[in-house]
Order: sequence, then structure tokens, then C-alpha cells
Amino acid sequence: MTDAMAVAHSRLSPPQLAGLTDAQRQRLLGVTCIGGPAEAWHGELPVQNVAAPLLGRSAGALNEIWFSAESCRSGELDGIRFRVDDNVLYGVVDVDESAFRSTLPLQAAAEDAYRRIFTLLDREAYPHLWRAWNYLADINVENNGLERYRQFNVGRHSAFVASGRLAQGNVPAACALGTTSGPLTIAFMAGRTAPTPIENPRQVSAYCYPSEYGPRSPTFSRAAFAEVPGLELLFISGTASIVGHQTLHVGDIEGQTHETLANIVALLESANARTRTTPYQLAELSLRTYIRHAEDYHRVQAIIEEQVGAGASVVYVQADICRHDLLVEIEATASHKLGNR
Repeated sequence: MTDAMAVAHSRLSPPQLAGLTDAQRQRLLGVTCIGGPAEAWHGELPVQNVAAPLLGRSAGALNEIWFSAESCRSGELDGIRFRVDDNVLYGVVDVDESAFRSTLPLQAAAEDAYRRIFTLLDREAYPHLWRAWNYLADINVENNGLERYRQFNVGRHSAFVASGRLAQGNVPAACALGTTSGPLTIAFMAGRTAPTPIENPRQVSAYCYPSEYGPRSPTFSRAAFAEVPGLELLFISGTASIVGHQTLHVGDIEGQTHETLANIVALLESANARTRTTPYQLAELSLRTYIRHAEDYHRVQAIIEEQVGAGASVVYVQADICRHDLLVEIEATASHKLGNR
């Protein structure tokens, strides 16, 4: 926690997190707790609890944290807990679908959550949504004639439109994964400056998917840059074995893992054509890897260690992917100091 960067990402075990000093805790922007409940001392801190188990060497509980070089201010608005410094807002909102009397309660919950997020961002003057992490139960289950992930997409899209934000082009990086239980939970990061979206030449942009993937396309960019003073942040969205708009290597975990990494390499090439810093390398990425079936962990790990490196920063999580035929998804984060070229 001595890093002088304006905003930084780290991973801490529960004992490490509990051992932070009061001064260090003042710098925390937010926490995603995977594989176990959050610590009680968090208090006003925005904490996202992800009801998904960790796999392999990651097994147990892990906290992914964002922290600032300065003390942060806490706040709450309409059920959203958030923390801010001079440049970044980080928030978490949990929505119980049972609160909505609708034939498609998840759709209503997603629209409600994102409307509240946009209201908060406008009120606090951090209007630009950079990154969103979405988790929902039973993501591939069909309910009232529409898969739950597609319900989520309709609700999210409606909120973007209703809030006067584009539903394509200038949209945030994001992921959406399935858990076994729990509410719709969304963690998000926003800032005062607009992100720079990045697309993958190997894939159709998600917001341009044809109607066979649902009545509304997913509202996210494949990756995005965001800037704070002296620092460029790279967010790579949840990435899977999709070329064009079609799933490849159905039923083949190794083929899907290789294809997913090929897509991340392509995204890095696109990002490096637009970066204001030195080029980003695959080996420097902080990866979160979601695997549908726990028994596939060792094969996925072997491929990642072969292609990214044995020392790669990777967390493995068992979770359902947004399409029923996808077996693995990988997201990533990195940052460079501006001026390093």
C-alpha cells in the first residue's frame, strides 16, 4: 500500500486486508470479495460479494481492491455505497429481484440499478462510467420465455437510453457472470474524463450483435482506457471464445482457452495502437479467469501459464458464462504511468 500511483489495483487475502492500518483503509476505494463473505470492519466501504468459489491455488477467499494515493470520502445514495477521491468514484449496488412485480424481474432490476448508478454519477460529477462488474444468479436459465442474461441486457440497455447515454460506441468495459445465488450485484468505476473504448478486429462489437442473441445487444466495449493524473488504466472486458459473433470450439475447453487468449492478444494490439504510454504486454496483465466446470481448472491453468507465463497474476473463479456454450472467460486489468514511452 505504499505505491504512489493515483489509483492502483491489488489482491489481498482476508488476513492481509484485516491487517491494514487505519491510514491505509482511508485510501481504499472499494473491494470485491470472491469466495467468502466480506470482513465486518468494512463499514461504509463499498464491498461487492461474489457468490462464486475460487479454484486451485486461489482457493479460499480473496479480496480484489482498488485504492487511491489519497484519503477517500464515503457516501451512499439510493442504496449505492460509494467512495471517491479527486478523480475516481467506485461504487457497489445490490438489487433484490423479488422487489419488482414483473414477469421479468431481473430486467426490471437491471434497469433500476443502472438508472440509480447514472443518477449518482451525475450528482457527484463523475459522469463517465469506465468499468462495470455484473454478477447475477442463474445467468443461463430461461424465465418467462427469455434467458436471464438477455433480460439483464434489455434492462441495462433501457437505462443507458433513458439516461441519455449512448447504447453503443462510447460505452464502458464490462463483464457479466453467473453465480449460484445472491442478488444482482454491480460494482463500477467512473471518473471525470471519458474513457476511450477499444474494440477487437476479430469480433463484432457486442453492441452490434444480431437479434439472435436477444432483443437488445450487450452494452459494453471490448476494452477501454481511462486516465487519472499521471496514469493510464487499461480495462479488458470479459473475453471468451467468440470470433465474429459466433462461439467457437463448442465443448472443447482447451480450444476455447486458446481462442480467448488470442482475442486478448488482439485487444492488446488494438490498445497499443492508441496508448499514450509504452506498449502493454500479455505477461503484465492482472487476470480474472472464470471457468464453468471446476474439473477444467488444470487444463485452463496449464494453457495460461504456457502462453502468459508461470508467474502470471491470475485468479481462477468457478462461474457460469453469459452463453451456455462458453466454458471459460477472462478479464484483465493493467496500468502504465503516463509519459513512459
